Amino acid sequence: MNSPDSVAAKKTSPKMSTIALASFIGSTIEWYDFFLYGITSALVFGKLFFPASDPLNGTLLAFGTFAVGFIARPFGGIIAGHLGDRIGRKFVLVATLLAMGISTTFIGLVPSYHSIGLAAPVLLILLRVVQGLAVGGEWGGAALIAVEHAPPGKRGFYGSFPQMGLPAGLCLATAGMELASRLPESEFLEWGWRVPFVFSAVLVVVGLLIRLRIEEPPAFRNVLDADTRVKLPILEAIRRFPRAILLSAGLRFADNILYYVFTTFGLMYMSGHLGLPRQTVLYAILLAAALELLTNPFFGALSDKVGRRPVVIFGALVAVAAPFPFFFLVGTGNPLLILLAEVMVLSIAHAAVFSPMAAWFAEMFSPEVRYSGVTLGFQLGALAAGAPTPLIATALLAKYNDYTAVAIFAMVGAAVTLICAVMARESREVASPTAAPLISAGAVRNR
Repeated sequence: MNSPDSVAAKKTSPKMSTIALASFIGSTIEWYDFFLYGITSALVFGKLFFPASDPLNGTLLAFGTFAVGFIARPFGGIIAGHLGDRIGRKFVLVATLLAMGISTTFIGLVPSYHSIGLAAPVLLILLRVVQGLAVGGEWGGAALIAVEHAPPGKRGFYGSFPQMGLPAGLCLATAGMELASRLPESEFLEWGWRVPFVFSAVLVVVGLLIRLRIEEPPAFRNVLDADTRVKLPILEAIRRFPRAILLSAGLRFADNILYYVFTTFGLMYMSGHLGLPRQTVLYAILLAAALELLTNPFFGALSDKVGRRPVVIFGALVAVAAPFPFFFLVGTGNPLLILLAEVMVLSIAHAAVFSPMAAWFAEMFSPEVRYSGVTLGFQLGALAAGAPTPLIATALLAKYNDYTAVAIFAMVGAAVTLICAVMARESREVASPTAAPLISAGAVRNR
């Protein structure tokens, strides 16, 4: 006899293509906006918004505003988690997409320091805060829309679609900035860098048209029908699932370190410190991110076959081993070896640790607090590992004038994920997204 969840899965399965597309497109736009800021921090913001400083300090200050977005992310996650568990996943997904698109477009319109003085960096920081709030709430909704609609046995695969939004967003952001950087330097700094930011408005319209077509997932509809919503989902998630939240935060260290050491900081390191052509570096990041669009669903589907835990452990092991080979390869200046280095850290290591997370995190929490739980763990990990990474890496490079300390820093961060993956429990065998989570015995007793 079919269970209610299996019946729900069959009813929603014909719509999985639309649901997967909605989670992918929206996530792509959010990450495009977020990464565009990081890339521009490395290339532009230090010159236009912090010109009183020397070049290195200007870059550090620009990366400081980059970190502000991470500080805002947990607060955005708390707000979005509460609304997502109380009102619905779809409402939050539409709201975060609008907030991100509007703030990113306005960043492209902010005058430089030479035009309006201190108001320029202040506006930049305020808009970055809005970006952080938006992306803080986005991932949890996109992940749950995909995973809670997915049929049993395919949650890892469909959960990889919002994860694919990250490399897709990086591709778009890198491609946009690469095209803009072909302009003469004076025109690029004057107006060229602004075009990719303003283009975000077009992407948001496309994303909204798709997201407005989706429905609430069966797991949340069951919560509404049974009237099992809780008044303060975030507090309930912390009370019932503390271990799941801490482990999910720790699991995020490797993917944050990989992206922000080897893309955001890596862009500055290769083009600034090593003096490599900016286009060469951007092409390598672009191609590696494009390849990750293929390896992400591969590792997601693999996690449905062998488990979330083994796939993440594999990716974390590669991440621990990768930093020194990466810096050696990019130090050669050979475009093919630079591409190989980026493929190693992004297309393989990052894809393996990141792809199974949507399904794994969702399976750790019960439906009535799931949005709050997955978002809190995800964004705490981003705050701890992502926010300070470009700053720390840049400061280490400035102090030692060598990549050794940066490589060791990246290895330690990846090791945190490896330890957490070993400690976490496998959840692939959970029968449905409405079943009791396996990660916390206390959670089962308190259902």
